[in-house]
Amino acid sequence: MARIRIGEILIKQGLLTDSQLQEAVNLQKQQKGSRLGEILIQVGTIKEEDFAIALGSQLSVPFASHMSGLLKPKHDQGLEKLVSYDFAKKNLVLPLSKNLNSLTCAIFDPLDFFVLDNLKILTGCDLNLIIATKTDLSRAIDEFYVTGREAGEREGGTVLDQALQKSFVEGERTSKVEEKGITADSELSIDRLIAKAGEAPIVKLVDLVIRQAIDERASDIHIEPFKDRVEIRYRIDGVLYQIPPPAAHLHLPIVSRIKILAKMDIAEKRLPQDGAISAKLEDRVVDLRVSTIPTVHGEKAVLRLLDKGAVKLELVNLGYEPKQLEAIRKALKSSYGLFFVTGPTGSGKSTTLYSCLNEVFDPSLNIMTCEDPVEFKLDGINQVAVRTDIGLTFASALRAFLRQDPDIIMVGEVRDLETAQICLRAALTGHLVLSTLHTNDAPSAIARLIDIGVPHYLLTPSLVMIVAQRLARKLCSKCKEPYEANGLVVGGYKVKSDLIYRAKGCDECSHTGYKGRVVVSEVMALNDDIRNLISRSASYNELRDAARRNEMDTLFEAGMKKVENGITSVDEVLAVTTA
Repeated sequence: MARIRIGEILIKQGLLTDSQLQEAVNLQKQQKGSRLGEILIQVGTIKEEDFAIALGSQLSVPFASHMSGLLKPKHDQGLEKLVSYDFAKKNLVLPLSKNLNSLTCAIFDPLDFFVLDNLKILTGCDLNLIIATKTDLSRAIDEFYVTGREAGEREGGTVLDQALQKSFVEGERTSKVEEKGITADSELSIDRLIAKAGEAPIVKLVDLVIRQAIDERASDIHIEPFKDRVEIRYRIDGVLYQIPPPAAHLHLPIVSRIKILAKMDIAEKRLPQDGAISAKLEDRVVDLRVSTIPTVHGEKAVLRLLDKGAVKLELVNLGYEPKQLEAIRKALKSSYGLFFVTGPTGSGKSTTLYSCLNEVFDPSLNIMTCEDPVEFKLDGINQVAVRTDIGLTFASALRAFLRQDPDIIMVGEVRDLETAQICLRAALTGHLVLSTLHTNDAPSAIARLIDIGVPHYLLTPSLVMIVAQRLARKLCSKCKEPYEANGLVVGGYKVKSDLIYRAKGCDECSHTGYKGRVVVSEVMALNDDIRNLISRSASYNELRDAARRNEMDTLFEAGMKKVENGITSVDEVLAVTTA
């Protein structure tokens, strides 16, 4: 929707003159943060109802008054579960009815796109808007939620949002008490804290936050405390999005509830902690890795969602080019050697390794993994989780593996010389070893291994393949916008396709223009030329040139091929790779 100026609408409707508009604009500059429409109503230039009717007429949004009866939604639709009282009251939004994935709601300001976007994310619905005055909406919201709360109490049951409002009121009475500059909430006894974390509203709220994150395909949930607020953000397709937050005083009970579920020490707030939760969702189980860390305003919690059902652990589904997939499969058929996947945190390295294990899985093979932590549990594969607190490191686990008659070994990450040496020893003694490194591209992995102390003469016979990768967002198939490339050259790469696509945005992709992610990779197979260069300690540039002669596409080139195929955009490739 194009940006529309309220003043122009009212002048066009004959409800305002140019001089009256200028006077209101001057007042708005003095009252920072005030909206022009509210100022016009306050000074009596225009009536509240006339303003709403005029705005609705211009935007083709129906108008409803309190007297019409349209602002009295029925209580048997579960609307109070969909939109909380706190959100409705703060943003002047009232849900009226829901039909399949369509939500009809009354709103004071249909041009407040921030509120509308948050409402879409919160409810997961397409919106049908009705405009109403601020006075009528505020009254209707109170009537709907208060009546619903009383009805719920009479039936002996509560709903999430009603209980949250009750907790909000109680929290306002207690959290203002201060003693030596510390609020009462931070001084709760352990018994009281556990009791609060087990209250129905908190239990339901945490369940709702996790459930919505799973539905939104989020990879992480961030719960962050600040001075006077709590923020909850989801990482979806690699980007963080904020969702409507709970009341600030609920932060401590929410984090405590999460720590209880993750079997963490609820009394310890001074040190970082790690834990895990298993959440059952219909026919699948989603594992959550939980991490907490103390900040100046309280504990921040991050929950990593590991949903095996959301990602098919098969190489063919990850997005490798056919030529790359063929090279990877050939390397995985090696009877021994080192196979590395490199890239920054969050680039899908673990998913690639799991997919490789699925590719080579055979009941006749003994496959063992050493991970920190175990992200996905794979049937038929022996998986060991690192526990440095008791001395179970990558190195110690690997030494034990070599006495367990393994055929294939996966190591979560090579972090130090000791782990690298054991991996090399295993690879040279007849085992296929899969692992990860943190490097920017494939040739850099060789320099990285030499830097940590691995002799180049041991790398020469052991390495079989290095895969470097990034995750690029895929264009939404519903709304991606085509345009002519016209011989476009990006970073020295001439686009071969006449028609490519860019992001636009629609309801299907929450107006981001992207939905899902795909692997962008460079696959460096080791041949005699590259091995000779390694044996004489060749430079990075020499190794890279040799890999290019061996038909390796760089990350950028691989990304641009996905642009030509209409999978992603030029902007996204430039954001995740270097031209």
